[in-house]
Amino acid sequence: MNEKQNNEEGQPPSGMFGKLKRYFRNPFFIKTQSVSEVTDFLKDAVDQKIIDKEAESIATKAIKLGDITAKEIMIPKVDMITIQIDEDTNEIIQKIIDSGHSRYPVLGNERNEVIGILLAKDMLPKLFKGSTDFDISEMLRDPNVVPETKKIDTLLEEFKEDKSHLAVVIDEYGAICGLITIEDILEELVGEIEDEHDVDLNEIIEISENTFRVDAKIELEEFISFFELKIDPLSIDAETLGGLFISKFGVLPKTGDKIKINNITIKVSDTNSRRIKKFKVTKDL
Repeated sequence: MNEKQNNEEGQPPSGMFGKLKRYFRNPFFIKTQSVSEVTDFLKDAVDQKIIDKEAESIATKAIKLGDITAKEIMIPKVDMITIQIDEDTNEIIQKIIDSGHSRYPVLGNERNEVIGILLAKDMLPKLFKGSTDFDISEMLRDPNVVPETKKIDTLLEEFKEDKSHLAVVIDEYGAICGLITIEDILEELVGEIEDEHDVDLNEIIEISENTFRVDAKIELEEFISFFELKIDPLSIDAETLGGLFISKFGVLPKTGDKIKINNITIKVSDTNSRRIKKFKVTKDL
């Protein structure tokens, strides 16, 4: 695939990362003291046409990865597809066919016991030979189990080092609460590149008087400041508005679920099987 094809499909243009690296090596950039200063420098670089908007988006999201926890973007336990170690092989095969996933956590008979990870492709040699009577315990890869407070930038590095793609997430009591894949983390970067072509570019958009559409990834402190809420963001165990909702409900909320804070009502307006995407926020009259 040539460079032109890459650009047509929304891939970062050639030379973009080189410009970004040169900008980061600027002595004035090195003297920055906070994330907000870094993002200001990036916006300034766009204005000066040193980097483009796409590069700014990638860099800004990469910086913010360190503030996002596994809990905020994980697939909740209720949506996990798992395999029991003693499950019938034909049932396992059917589960793989129905779900279409490539990796599955394998659980033991004890509560919250993660034995390993089954790769669907590891079953192919047996199936090719016409055998459906085999022990999956011989095929399991070592499981990666992480706490829900794990920062996803650190987890991404571990995925790269271990050449793994999936981790089971546990809460403070050791109970399974979800799973996270390398794709979930990369979507925090790549997904925003795709959104550059949408009309909805801002995190808070007023859609009518006293009614707003709000991105679930908005920083909680920024959300509280915008709506002038009388709450301390440090008292909440979440970095984003989406994380706040998940901490309140314990599982991924459904479309229509809502909470009230001070004089505003926050309702889930858009979600998928993995995460909350948008909220509808209404100010009380």
